[in-house]
Amino acid sequence: MTQKQMESLIKNIFEEVQDMRDAGQKEYAQQEDNAFANFERISGWLDTNKKEVLMVYLMKHIDGICSWIKGHKSQREDVTGRIVDCIVYLCLLYGMSQEYEPHPANFERIGDHVN
Repeated sequence: MTQKQMESLIKNIFEEVQDMRDAGQKEYAQQEDNAFANFERISGWLDTNKKEVLMVYLMKHIDGICSWIKGHKSQREDVTGRIVDCIVYLCLLYGMSQEYEPHPANFERIGDHVN
């Protein structure tokens, strides 16, 4: 794969990631004003925290990716879908990290895109 092809692929992946996150927000979070609502809801049911709930979801996809790498092909979800899901979960985890250890440069970038 050439550098140009990889650049195009990454652009397409992140468009798919955004679409997946938007769909997940509507389906799971059920609140437009709280991107983490489903993780908070489930963490309450399980008496844990939202980061740990997210990690369980993420590791489910990592487990499927590992099976694919080892040669298992008959998965219910294509491996690229699992990879996109992992990227979404990692982006959400990044967002959660900003609640605990905000990085000033991120708020400047995020602020540019809000409103």
